[in-house]
Amino acid sequence: MKKPVPPINEQERLKALRSYELLDTLPEEAYDTITKLASYICDTPISLVTLLDADRNFLKSRLGIEFSESPRDISFCGHAILTENPIFIVEDARVDERFQDNPLVKDFKAIFYAGVPLKTQDGHALGTLCVYDHKPRTLDEKQQEALLGLAKQVILLFEARKRNIELQKSQQETTARNNRLEDFARLIAHDLKSPLSSIEGLVNQLNEDYAEENDEDFTVFMEHLSTSTKSMRSYIDGLLEYYRADNLLVTKDDASLDTIVSEVKNLHKSSDVTITLNKNVDLKAVPVVAIEQVISNLIDNGVKYNTSEHPEITLSGTITKDFYSISVADNGVGIPEDKQAHIFEPFKTMGTNDRNGNKGTGMGLATVKKLVEALGGTITVDSTVGKGSIFTFTIRR
Repeated sequence: MKKPVPPINEQERLKALRSYELLDTLPEEAYDTITKLASYICDTPISLVTLLDADRNFLKSRLGIEFSESPRDISFCGHAILTENPIFIVEDARVDERFQDNPLVKDFKAIFYAGVPLKTQDGHALGTLCVYDHKPRTLDEKQQEALLGLAKQVILLFEARKRNIELQKSQQETTARNNRLEDFARLIAHDLKSPLSSIEGLVNQLNEDYAEENDEDFTVFMEHLSTSTKSMRSYIDGLLEYYRADNLLVTKDDASLDTIVSEVKNLHKSSDVTITLNKNVDLKAVPVVAIEQVISNLIDNGVKYNTSEHPEITLSGTITKDFYSISVADNGVGIPEDKQAHIFEPFKTMGTNDRNGNKGTGMGLATVKKLVEALGGTITVDSTVGKGSIFTFTIRR
């Protein structure tokens, strides 16, 4: 008996093998179907999908034997991965000096063997698709073609698994990076609130102490400073609201849209806005607070960017098989068509001042989109400049 020698590129081959994360995995129907077909087509009692590890032959799929691995130094597959031919065939192992006295031949009567090396695109033979018989024989041309075709399917399964692994790792890295960015932004926003409060307090104190000075330059300077601090306050509050959004999704309750709108109306009692609900719907097992936040932000948006003396907001709800749908219409200034695709992105604004003369932060609608997507839905806008906007968002039932 001759032990199979490792390939010249053995370390690279082992690295490639382990990148597929197939070693010591449980049986899978896709592989078992292939070994069943190989056994049927080749008319053999044993069929295997094998993976050659450093010192063992792991059987990813096996038909006709009970054990799940064997020593590599007695394996037929260790010889098969070295072949330059499409198929490695041993017609009678008893008369082949490489396998004489091999325990697989003596104890398990592995006399006939045919194996196709399972090669990656980089040329690394990870293992084989192979068949065994207990008597000397060969494979005809059609059987060999079929075995080669099945081996290609095994490779496709390998590659699909690796792509999924890489995709999952990429998603995990993206999630981790986003989490780090969120933690950083949340920390910065929180830590800026204290010094900003001190600046605001100082501005107010200076205004009080020097109110009688009638210094025009000083007044302009202080107004500019006050506007800047208010703008920074809006950005910080918007950031914190954006990153607190996930906390609103935890608790789920039943509620009607009418009840939710009534709660939101209480926040706008001091304004001249008229809020009307046209069509009520009953919502089952939903994060009520999150929906209130979405509606409140949309109403705020419709009121702030509104030149009408009496802003009007009209809501309505509908139910489909899979979603609740809620629309929020306003009679505001409307959104230019070229800006509509970007208004839900953080820090993106229309570049115009609201009814109080302040510029928006671009965080309100970004928070809305984040919450809606977390609710399993989508949000769209239909807007005409000078007439108003209709925001429609869905919630998965």
